[in-house]
Amino acid sequence: MKNHPSHNKQLTSLKRIEGQVRGIINMINEGKYCIDILNQIKAAKSALVSVESEVLKKHIESCVKNSLENKNAADVKVRELLKLINK
Repeated sequence: MKNHPSHNKQLTSLKRIEGQVRGIINMINEGKYCIDILNQIKAAKSALVSVESEVLKKHIESCVKNSLENKNAADVKVRELLKLINK
């Protein structure tokens, strides 16, 4: 089995998202306006979706593509993707 791809490039985005979430917590603790809090939540969600998309892209380009050499491995990857999609 081949090595998993590196997702280190996503760490910068994830650390920024972590900071956004801490900022949201502070906003709530400080009693900030609901719409301002919601705007920050939407920004964090959007950034997380972007990271998710990059990780999924690498998974398909690497893990799934490599599994096509073996029918059983390919079947496992298809089941994994379908389970992920149906969550």
